[in-house]
Amino acid sequence: WAMIRQASVSDVAAMNHLRLQVRENVLSYPGLVTEAMTAEAITELGRGWVFDESGQILGFSIALERDTSIWALFVHPDHEGRGIGHALLESAVKWLWSRGAQSIRLSTDPGTRAERFYRNRGWKAAGTNAKGEIELELMSPAGGPER
Repeated sequence: WAMIRQASVSDVAAMNHLRLQVRENVLSYPGLVTEAMTAEAITELGRGWVFDESGQILGFSIALERDTSIWALFVHPDHEGRGIGHALLESAVKWLWSRGAQSIRLSTDPGTRAERFYRNRGWKAAGTNAKGEIELELMSPAGGPER
């Protein structure tokens, strides 16, 4: 069985482990994103979703409510191309629209498959951040929150 479900604190260790398996947007210092930060992101600052296949987490997304952003979207490299990332992104985006977001932002390394993934789904360039990452933005399709 496979399903997308809301992430819980008991998923955090597996989520952070998965975060270190990716081939793009690799953390230069693995301790940069701690389990405590991930737990806070999914319990206090926003919400997270996991793609759970037979008890194994193959991908996850995290949306932050205050700055209406996608904080994380990662899929295990061995399971790319199955639509997991798209489904997880949809979960996060729909939740942010339901919370009243007018636009959603994220950042990623320029010229990557991740940048192409987002652009192919309607995200537009909105500048560059201090780390040299491209900032992408998705505007609400209705000019206001979807319900």
